[in-house]
Amino acid sequence: MEDVAELAGVSAMTVSRVLNTPEKVRPETRARVLAAVRELDYRPNSAARVLVTGRSGALGVVSFDTILFGPASTLYGIERAARENGYLVSIASLPALTRRSIAEGVDRLRSQSVDGVIVIAPHESAGEGLRHLPAGLPVVDVGGAKDVPVPVAAVDQHAGAVRATRHLLSLGHRTVWHLAGPPNWVESSGRLKGWREALEAEGREVPVPMVGDWTAHSGYEIGKRLAREDGMTAVFAANDHMAMGLLRALREVGRRVPEDVSVVGFDDVPEAAYFWPPLTTVRQNFGEVGRLAFQLLLDRIGGVEGDTRRLVEPELVVRESTGMSS
Repeated sequence: MEDVAELAGVSAMTVSRVLNTPEKVRPETRARVLAAVRELDYRPNSAARVLVTGRSGALGVVSFDTILFGPASTLYGIERAARENGYLVSIASLPALTRRSIAEGVDRLRSQSVDGVIVIAPHESAGEGLRHLPAGLPVVDVGGAKDVPVPVAAVDQHAGAVRATRHLLSLGHRTVWHLAGPPNWVESSGRLKGWREALEAEGREVPVPMVGDWTAHSGYEIGKRLAREDGMTAVFAANDHMAMGLLRALREVGRRVPEDVSVVGFDDVPEAAYFWPPLTTVRQNFGEVGRLAFQLLLDRIGGVEGDTRRLVEPELVVRESTGMSS
C-alpha cells in the first residue's frame, strides 16, 4: 500500500480510502490511485479488509439468464462503473425473476460477503421478490416498476415512446401503429403507455397494439399482418429486433420504407445503422444507467439517503426509415 501511495503521490490513508470507501475520495484522486494499483499489480487482502472496514469491496448483481440487448448492456454498464471505482462484481444469473429465485440469488451473493446488491429486474412480477429481501441489505433495482420498495435507476421508457410517436406524427402520419413487447415487461408497459398517451394528446385514433416477443421473427410475422392494414403508414416497434423483422415483411409485400410506411424502433442496437433502410430508433444510455445504479448503491452502503428513482433520458436517433407521409 505504501508503494501505491508513493507512485500516486498520496498518503497510504488515501489509498485505503480509495480501496474501501471510494465514494469519499475525489474522482481525480481516485483515478490516480487506481492507475497506480493497476501498474503495481497490487492486491489487497480481502479477508483483512472485511475485518478492518466491515466491507468486502465487492458488489452483487442479480440478473436473469438472457442475451437480450437491454439487460445484457445494462449488466455491462454496471460492471464498468464498479470496475472504474475499484469494486469487484459477483453475478447471480437466474433462469427467471420470481420471488423465490431472487431470494436465492441474493442469498448466494450474501454468502460471498458482498456490500450490496443490484437487481436487474425488467419484469413487473419481480417487484414481489424485492419486497421480501433481508432487512439492512443495501439493494438497488435497475429498470423496475414504480412501486418497488428500493431505489431505482432506469431509462425513461415513457419519454422515449412519446418522442418516437411524436416524430412520426410530425411527418404528417394520421396515426401510428404499435408493435408492442411481451406483457409483464416494464419496458413494454412504459413504451405502450407513452405511445398511447402521445396519440391521445393529439386527438388521434389509437390502433389496437400488436404484441410480439422481442424477436425479429415475431416482428416479421406481425409485419405480414400489419402490411394488410388499410391506411397504415407508420409503425413504432418496441425494440429494434422486432423492427428488423417488420422491415423484411414490408419489403416482401412491396411496401416501401419510408415512402409507403415509416418505421421507428427502440434501443439503437449496434446493427441499427446498417439495417436497410438504416433504422430511426430511440437510443438508451445503458452506461449512464449502470453508473447511476452503482452510485445509488454506494449511497445506500454509506448510509446516505436521497433520490430513490433516477431516470436517464433517451435520445431519438433519426435515420432513413422515417419520412414524410405521402
